[in-house]
Amino acid sequence: MKKFSLLLLTVLLVWSCTDNGPSGPDADDFDREAILVNWADNIIIPSYTNFSEATEQLHTDAATFSEFPTASNLLTLRTSWESAYLAFQTVSMFEIGKPMELRYRDNLNIYPTDTTEIEDNIESGSYNLELPSLNNSQGFPALDYLLNGLAEEDTEILTFYTTHPEAENYRQYLTDLTSRIDSLTNEVLTDWTSGYRDEFVSNSGNGANSSLDMMVNDYIYYYEKHLRAGKIGIPAGVFSGSPLSSHVEAYYSGDFSKELFNASLDATQNFFNGVHVNQPNQSGESLDDYLDYLNTMKEGTDLTTLINNQFDAARQQASSLNPNFAAQIESNNTAMLATYDELQMNVVYMKVDMLQALNINVDYVDADGD
Repeated sequence: MKKFSLLLLTVLLVWSCTDNGPSGPDADDFDREAILVNWADNIIIPSYTNFSEATEQLHTDAATFSEFPTASNLLTLRTSWESAYLAFQTVSMFEIGKPMELRYRDNLNIYPTDTTEIEDNIESGSYNLELPSLNNSQGFPALDYLLNGLAEEDTEILTFYTTHPEAENYRQYLTDLTSRIDSLTNEVLTDWTSGYRDEFVSNSGNGANSSLDMMVNDYIYYYEKHLRAGKIGIPAGVFSGSPLSSHVEAYYSGDFSKELFNASLDATQNFFNGVHVNQPNQSGESLDDYLDYLNTMKEGTDLTTLINNQFDAARQQASSLNPNFAAQIESNNTAMLATYDELQMNVVYMKVDMLQALNINVDYVDADGD
């Protein structure tokens, strides 16, 4: 009788500690393919399509500026650079399939950019942008330097493309960078629309190599390492012990780093909720629905609500930041650190609580220990 009582007590304790209860829905019963279809057709492919249009315009404007390096064309090129950079925030999280093979994100957005390497490449006129060793001298950060960082005034910047001894090389390097961004993006989009979409959707099982498991891991990795750490934590000095204001995204452009951050934050929350890219008033199956199906609760509140509330809390905290993150760090870094703390809460909710509920294992190494 004593042994039976102990066994009954153990069962009751296990039952009481399980958020979903012993008879809650099984994660394997959810229609995972419906999520993959919504992601592919309403989020991923439309995002790459929009981004491809932006990169084509960027390269067109770079070619025009290279041929006619005027003040007006410089402003036009900057505008298309900003538009493409913002559009990139909607695809940067999708490092699966062809982007993973190409190391797409590394080719387009490693910052801070290596200005010494850029100048060496321009001076020599000989470089191979396909080499991984040149990832930090190309992409959007390198364009930021070439369009905004060569000098303080636009009239001085223009001289690098007109009267400078290496003016022709500057113009060539500029168009080579935009051409590579455009060609890599076209390669990724073509892959998605010519077969990979069906492969992605059909791989709807569960397990480390399933599309959903890999995509969720890539999504959380992006949120943790590129949004939370890259855009906020690293420049704010969370990992180095001292602020690194020159490590902000779009450092040379000035008042653009906050806009990029907000675009990324919006994109990650919209993905979580399955919001359609071209019809933002509509949404389909996504992680929020999966968690709701499982009745996933944490401390008496459903996890979907907690995650969305935390996205909103991070956005609210960031709303008071200077549009120029470098200036914000130098004037009041405490506000940047507070934004990081709000972002960090969703790392816990998604990387721990959500993955546990979905029975998905983390597939990447946590180098910074959080």
